[in-house]
Amino acid sequence: MKKLHLICNAHLDPVWLWRWEEGLGEALSTFRIAAEFCENYDGFIFNHNEALLYEWIEEYDPSLFKRIQGLVKTGKWHIMGGWYVQPDCNMPSGESITRQILYGKRYFMEKFRIEPKTAINFDSFGHSRGLVQIMAKSGYDSYIFCRPDISLKDLPGEDFIWEGFDGTEVIAHRAFRFYLSQKGKSVDKIRDFMEKKPEQTPAMILWGIGNHGGGPSKEDLEAIQQLREERKDYEILHSTPEDYFNELRESGLEPGRFNESINPFAVGCYTSQIRIKQKHRELENELYSAEKMMSAASAAGLMKYDAVAVKEALKDLLFCEFHDILPGSSIQLAEEDALRTMDHGLEIISRLKAKSFFMLMKGQKKAPDRTLPIFVYNPHPWTVNGNFECEYMNEFNNTKEKFSVPHIVYGDVEIACQDEREFSGLSAFDWRKRVVFKGRLKPSSMNRFDLTLEELDEKPGMMSYENKEFIDIKTDEMRVKISRETGLIDTMKIGETKYFDKNAFRPVVIKDNADAWGMKVDRFENEEGSFRIMTSAEARKFANITAEEFEPVHVTEDGAVRTIVESYFKYDNSALCISYIIPKKGAELEVKARVYWGETDKMLKLEVPAAFRRTGYLGNIVSGIEKLRTDGGEAVSQKWVAAFDEESEKAFGIINNCIYGSSCKDNAVRLTLLRSPAYSGHPLGDKPILIEDRYTPRIDQGERRYSFKIIFGDKKSIMKTVDRKGIEFNEKPMVLTAYPSGEGKKPKKLLEISGKKISLQTFKKAEDGNGYILRLFNGYQKKSKATVTSKVLAFSMDIEMGPVEIATYRIADGKVIKTDLLEREI
Repeated sequence: MKKLHLICNAHLDPVWLWRWEEGLGEALSTFRIAAEFCENYDGFIFNHNEALLYEWIEEYDPSLFKRIQGLVKTGKWHIMGGWYVQPDCNMPSGESITRQILYGKRYFMEKFRIEPKTAINFDSFGHSRGLVQIMAKSGYDSYIFCRPDISLKDLPGEDFIWEGFDGTEVIAHRAFRFYLSQKGKSVDKIRDFMEKKPEQTPAMILWGIGNHGGGPSKEDLEAIQQLREERKDYEILHSTPEDYFNELRESGLEPGRFNESINPFAVGCYTSQIRIKQKHRELENELYSAEKMMSAASAAGLMKYDAVAVKEALKDLLFCEFHDILPGSSIQLAEEDALRTMDHGLEIISRLKAKSFFMLMKGQKKAPDRTLPIFVYNPHPWTVNGNFECEYMNEFNNTKEKFSVPHIVYGDVEIACQDEREFSGLSAFDWRKRVVFKGRLKPSSMNRFDLTLEELDEKPGMMSYENKEFIDIKTDEMRVKISRETGLIDTMKIGETKYFDKNAFRPVVIKDNADAWGMKVDRFENEEGSFRIMTSAEARKFANITAEEFEPVHVTEDGAVRTIVESYFKYDNSALCISYIIPKKGAELEVKARVYWGETDKMLKLEVPAAFRRTGYLGNIVSGIEKLRTDGGEAVSQKWVAAFDEESEKAFGIINNCIYGSSCKDNAVRLTLLRSPAYSGHPLGDKPILIEDRYTPRIDQGERRYSFKIIFGDKKSIMKTVDRKGIEFNEKPMVLTAYPSGEGKKPKKLLEISGKKISLQTFKKAEDGNGYILRLFNGYQKKSKATVTSKVLAFSMDIEMGPVEIATYRIADGKVIKTDLLEREI
């Protein structure tokens, strides 16, 4: 007899797609109805996940929560999945996915004494291969998903072994006809399965009313019972995902294997509502950096680790990773709610970071007269080299008719620095100041730089770049030529090696439509035009400059540390300022873009043509590194992408703090900055996406900002260093001017990791309060070794990690114990 497992579930998108209050109301009513069916229908089992909803039920209807606890004990109500929410599964970092599981599972184990073994993300828009390692190391053995469906992605079968980067694996199942069924139509879905897959056993079908709501109905349960009596060749049972996978394993069937990400689907979601994505990345960066700083201060006995505050901010982050918030498919009200929620988390974290920073300043000597100390805390357990920026008040000059030039000393050595335009509009006074300096930061330490000022009669002039065709910047390591005619990079060389072809960072406008998801496409290639350089008159108007001599391509800053060139562009209703930042020492280029967007149903990409013969393309994904498409299809990645010449092995890495979508074709990388479809514009068959009877607002109108760092070398050197570089660019060291009291003792270094390949993913207080959790990641595709040392916690250990491996340790009572991702000893 064939066996068919029916999984009744409810999916509550209004929590995220529309308004959370609306979703709460629907969750309450859905759970009440489901509880009644569980109590009154023998054999029926209701399945649900997402700890956040249960937290809400616990708060807003305690009696219903107790009923559900009772039903879980009897097996009538099953907790499946066990994550905090069903997140997007491509854009959150590996650490954020880990926290989704950690907080979800801990909640269910505490409140219901149950630990799910099957993870589920029914509605997420694609699934990164990096999930496998995280799930396997969090106690999962199986996974259910729906998207992309069979028409978009070939897989070995409905059931298959999904292999992780590190050799871990889970059994994965792509659900037949998604997770839902319309009211009274569940039996139609079951019959369709029986007709199309008559030999499949064991089998599993998901059902539940509607897309935005769900659960059982009397009509469906009675129809299922009638079908059970009719089809004697099937044992049809209300079941759970764990029961299905247990039977599948016992059946002796050998599913096929798959070792890629399960993408693409809804590729517009890699970019839609870029403000949410940027705010999410900012909160991720600030939160995980703050945890490291708090750990350093608390381990040194300088302050208490405020785990309650951290958890509150983390929940803001996890909530906004839901698969209709972070992907940008929600309505405008939900977008505003999400931004407000993440700002709440950022405010909490900013206070925690500030407290940690000042505690870590303990033991610093008082400043000498007329000396301003600049402190830089490096949260990373390796040396960080870079250019650092700091604003300060010139207490010694104020409104004098003089100009103060900075000098910075590190220890006893004067280092390169330069004065740059401050962020405020106080340029009439030499009062508010901004300095940029080249520094070398010790690992996990507070670094001090002492600033003094020299008074001059006037501000020093900048170097003159008189070439009428190019701004040609040469240093010992690199040469960058920027065309005055196009405003784009014409030549980019490191030594004698050319890396870019002409017109690098060309702003390309792509024809798009009102579909917020991008459901019916897998690429954005239909070029409509590109931004052109402004005329001098347009540039004066754009920058609000009254002087006649103002060019659209010109040098804005030039000193001992770096040169900055700005180019101003125009396209129809939009404008764009690109800043090229070229260091005087080193071979890393920074590019910043400030977009003023006024287009509808269009997309903006920055094109970087590689001076390669045959380009390969790699990207940083969830706890992994993956080969990305080179056919022009839209790809998703996180902190960095890398292009390399498959013939010469020369390469460059593009690190970002703000985007997820890109494409590569014909030796050109295109970085996707934004798109402007309608809010929740949803295609349905051949019907128009929008009813065209009024003004419909579009996504991402107005100002948006982006930052990139480009590193150059051969493929091997890039891949050894790019992961750490990506972390440094995102979790920036905290820089602040302050006068220390001279009291206390300098704290010992929290952590140091040798080598270049193994990075610190997290350092935080353990969830049970017993010691600290250290999580490492080998961001290299080969085995790597390192020595991990902590002076303040008095331990040192030599480690060897496999390719792209995550390793977690608990440090407590003078011992270092390896754990799983739920912080349990293994």
